Amino acid sequence: MNRAENIIVGISIGDLNGIGSEVVLKTFEDSRMLELCTPVIFANVKIMTFIKKNLDATTALHGIDKLDQIVPGKINVFNLWKEGVDLNLGVNDEKVGTYAIKSFTAATQALKEGIIDVLVTAPINKYNVQSEEFKFPGHTDYLDQELEGNALMLMVQDNLRVGLLTDHIPLSEVASHLTEELIMKKIETVRKSLIQDFSINNPKIAVLGLNPHCGDGGVIGKEDDAVLRPALKKIFDKGTLVFGPFPADGFFGSGQYEKYDAIIATYHDQGLIPFKTLSFGKGVNYTAGLNKVRTSPDHGTAYDIAGKGLADNNSFKEAVYLALDVYRSRIQYAEITEKPLRVREK
Repeated sequence: MNRAENIIVGISIGDLNGIGSEVVLKTFEDSRMLELCTPVIFANVKIMTFIKKNLDATTALHGIDKLDQIVPGKINVFNLWKEGVDLNLGVNDEKVGTYAIKSFTAATQALKEGIIDVLVTAPINKYNVQSEEFKFPGHTDYLDQELEGNALMLMVQDNLRVGLLTDHIPLSEVASHLTEELIMKKIETVRKSLIQDFSINNPKIAVLGLNPHCGDGGVIGKEDDAVLRPALKKIFDKGTLVFGPFPADGFFGSGQYEKYDAIIATYHDQGLIPFKTLSFGKGVNYTAGLNKVRTSPDHGTAYDIAGKGLADNNSFKEAVYLALDVYRSRIQYAEITEKPLRVREK
């Protein structure tokens, strides 16, 4: 069986005091998921069993001590650590944060080595994971360092795809980050991803303006006319179907977004507020632009409902589905361009 038929999905477990473990277990309670992929959870089988019992889940777990022991058709739990971890579900705990990063970095290394095919990350707490060894605002920035390419946060739900020119930076710094070089790089990353990862041959991309009404001719800010428009014209003249900048206030409410294969917002909340409003809890965070596939649910640790069995696993399940779809699309793209991905021996 080759990789296209039995995709190995590595899962970093995220904050163990949050809902990550719950949404992972709920997703794979459906045995049909194991017909689509082989999951490998980077954690510890004892702690996953404890969480399973707390949730009265029926998910059968298969503990392994080495990554060459992965069994297709099983929910593999790689025993990344042996010691016990004291959990206090729903509580922010720096020590638990260290295990979230231990899981994430180990899974990333396995992804780099081709032991797993794709990575799906459960939510972390961005505050309790900070240390001398991990000084990143989140998953994406670390992956940008570790994997080849230019990472870009692309939020996906069916045909709705929203990317960001800037992501986890203060709003007061957005304008200073918007350079022609950044705009051109990000739009090219989205264009390539739409072709390679979503099988869209000639994608149409819309870009939202920074200021209200795109600056109203400079009355409410000059960045749209001075930076965005000239950069977009250069990109369009080179053959990329990019349009804008569009005033952001009515773009989604009017349904204008449906005309494009991707929408690029200038800053975090400009893109994610309408995306999460429209995606109804089924959105996925996809890291476009890298040489490996990583997805994540579009929610956080949700401490307030952790351990209560109330977490909705739809976003995590959609993250698994998207990772599989993108991986298959990349295989097809590689075959067309005669650049085959490395695949496991039959």
